[in-house]
Amino acid sequence: MENALTDMPASHGFAPALLADVRARFAHIDTCPFEGDRVFFENAGGALTLNSVVDTSAKMAAIPDNQGRDNGASHALVRIIDKAKDDMRVFFSAPEGTFFVGESGTELLFRLISAACLGSPDGGRVLGSSLEHPATRSACDRWARIAGKPHVIVQHDNDTGSVDPEHYLAELTPDTRVATILHTSPVTGMGVDVAAVARAIRSVAPECFIIVDGIQHAAHGGLDIQSYGIDGYVVSPYKVFSRHGYGIAWVSERLAQLPHDHLLDAPGDPWELGTRDTGAYATFSDVVAYFEWLGSQVTDATDRRARIVAAGEAIHEHEASLTQAMLHGTGNLKGLAEMDGVQVIGGVENTRREGLVSFVMDGTPAPELVTKLRERSVRVHTRKADHYSGNILNPLGLDSCVRVSMCHYNSDAEVARFLQAMREITDKAA
Repeated sequence: MENALTDMPASHGFAPALLADVRARFAHIDTCPFEGDRVFFENAGGALTLNSVVDTSAKMAAIPDNQGRDNGASHALVRIIDKAKDDMRVFFSAPEGTFFVGESGTELLFRLISAACLGSPDGGRVLGSSLEHPATRSACDRWARIAGKPHVIVQHDNDTGSVDPEHYLAELTPDTRVATILHTSPVTGMGVDVAAVARAIRSVAPECFIIVDGIQHAAHGGLDIQSYGIDGYVVSPYKVFSRHGYGIAWVSERLAQLPHDHLLDAPGDPWELGTRDTGAYATFSDVVAYFEWLGSQVTDATDRRARIVAAGEAIHEHEASLTQAMLHGTGNLKGLAEMDGVQVIGGVENTRREGLVSFVMDGTPAPELVTKLRERSVRVHTRKADHYSGNILNPLGLDSCVRVSMCHYNSDAEVARFLQAMREITDKAA
């Protein structure tokens, strides 16, 4: 390993001291509680958790009180929820509309899509893309059928691993009632220009309800809901440094007013069902506070939103440097693009990529390669051509691929460990 790291250049992302400070804020940054030392490149399956989130979760789990009671604890819980919703407005850049939490990102997408399909005018169509996760595709398939609206699928671009406005325009009609957009693919790692796609949709169907799956995108920064021209946005906080057990949705004022599930005679037509976990709200405030802290390290701005924007830009730059090292090598280690028999999904030089590289290697099935990397303490994941990823892999003629997903707390040294492991595996295979 010493030879592999010889002359390894410094990261073009975070300075070493800042990266060390970032890494210190996350639980299990370099060790698995079950397997010990490991590099964590499985962030698209669920990012690492902030230490502050771990502490807040334990604290909140011990509180027996509920909201809406006449006591100090109950009043404090309401203040925590109100603060979290204010934090969400800043983080997502959404001064208008409604935020609420639910069971998961998938559950919330189903709820938003069902409300839009059933509450929009009769007739018309529901439009989505083949790039999308089954959370939106499945919800649209179910609720479009119930609403009597055909569900039309726009085909994504296999070469870029993404989808563009012109793909949507080819299928758009003025009676398009509901449209869904995936912000970033968890299989290809490629982002979608949500604002541009939404503009294309509204140019043909201005009253269309547009709902975005932001689950994969959120950890990589750069959220600006008010600039997108959409009606719904959903994230899963366990993929953005919080924990499992809840999702967050934002709905525009016009989507919020559509008929939706709630208790009879409940004031304000709420979107939440039952008493929500105050700890979910509190832990997302921890996430927002972390982004603010990171922004304060890379900008002199004091405005909260400016710091969050700066954090997103710094995250993008750091992850881009990690991706370049993984594709093109570091020190004396070859990158994936230089390895014989390796095919990178979405192409090597693709500016849409957000901290994720999926690839296949001739002669070694993806599950076998994932196992060989695990044996060398590098954790990655197999994506199979199943109900989750078949929409991406089947058109490419692939039954599976290896997904290597990074976040901004990962380092050049960890990329080097991955490339060293790949060199050992390919040398043995030769």
